[in-house]
Amino acid sequence: MTAIDLRSRVREVPDFPEPGIGFKDISPLLLDPAALRQAVSSLAAWTAEREPDLVLGAEARGFLLGAAIACEVGCGFVPARRPGKLPPETVSARYVLEYGENSLEVAADAIRAGARVVVHDDVLATGGTVEAIAGLVEQLGGHVVGVNFVIELSFLKGRERLSKYDLQALIEY
Repeated sequence: MTAIDLRSRVREVPDFPEPGIGFKDISPLLLDPAALRQAVSSLAAWTAEREPDLVLGAEARGFLLGAAIACEVGCGFVPARRPGKLPPETVSARYVLEYGENSLEVAADAIRAGARVVVHDDVLATGGTVEAIAGLVEQLGGHVVGVNFVIELSFLKGRERLSKYDLQALIEY
């Protein structure tokens, strides 16, 4: 089977979500069954090598591939959601984006002490989202054994911020 250029399946949306931001939209990749399969397989192969108990996916696009990765690897999946979307009891983390602030929550009982966790999100920008989520995993007693992404925006230096973690990105800008 011929490898697909996944970068060709990413659309840039100028000035979204605000002026000056070039949003990397993975919707075309998700619409292409072969590209989607290749992305999930690549992410899952890397993830499986870390022998995780769980994949944690960040809302919202991290859910899409994170759950598929977990299914292919044969481990559980934990969603990190916006506040008020999960039933109590939750733990939360606030983080700064390149264009604002946000927070995510996970169920307080989702990650047991000693659990091996791979964190997945669609895009690595500044690293703030995954740094905050990884902090939640560690607060709950889990161990982050890797972080992976479809896209890395290397000019925002998120990899440096996440340097203590084993990291994979399929596409780099």
